[in-house]
Amino acid sequence: MTGKVAIVTGGARGIGRGCALELARQGFDLALVDLLTPEMERTKGELEALGRRATIHEADVADFARAGAVVREVQAAHGRIDALVNNAGKANPAGILDITEEAFDRTIAINLKSCFNYIHHAAPVMLEGGGGRIVSMSSLNALSGGVTAAVSKFSYAAAKAGILGMTRALAKELGPRILVNAICPGVIETELGNAITRARGPELARGIALQRLGTPADVANIVAFLCASEPCFITGQAFQVDGFQFNV
Repeated sequence: MTGKVAIVTGGARGIGRGCALELARQGFDLALVDLLTPEMERTKGELEALGRRATIHEADVADFARAGAVVREVQAAHGRIDALVNNAGKANPAGILDITEEAFDRTIAINLKSCFNYIHHAAPVMLEGGGGRIVSMSSLNALSGGVTAAVSKFSYAAAKAGILGMTRALAKELGPRILVNAICPGVIETELGNAITRARGPELARGIALQRLGTPADVANIVAFLCASEPCFITGQAFQVDGFQFNV
């Protein structure tokens, strides 16, 4: 994949960082999008240590206009876009009786609208270049409704379920030149989930067939396969990366 370019939103740390590193190992140059600039700088250094080129783009992924600007920045810096990993997300533990309208809208904007923002702007660039790959991060909670973690309350589950519908529809709309898939991680040990895993890690692991929590690398391996595998006859699919979590 040497010479190809991938955008990873939420690329500063956690699953996004893991995806960026694995894509770099597959030969991709990277464009990282996040609000955590110091963390992005550290990840950029790790990517460059692997011999790949990396740029950072500070942005709120919920901002449609900024998404367009980021895509233009990436195209100007790298000359092309071959893959887009919509990884940015934010938990909201509030239930239906407690959540505010503003908090609900923000949860949808960060987790779901952000995917629309970056696909809308990046897809034309991919099509001009002959095609590409899009992978969006959904969640096991989109399938189960979720009861095992604070991130699994309804607004987060609803946003992540929306990604699955978007993925299936866009696989039809953008095929055959752009492949569109989604990932549904289970409980993954990241900075976002640290408070949950520290408190409930052993309990959660007992409800997983593989008897452990997932890591960013577990997710990144599937993302890299979907972005780099040639030929690839897979689109419109949602891949559960959960070690078979049966306590949901």
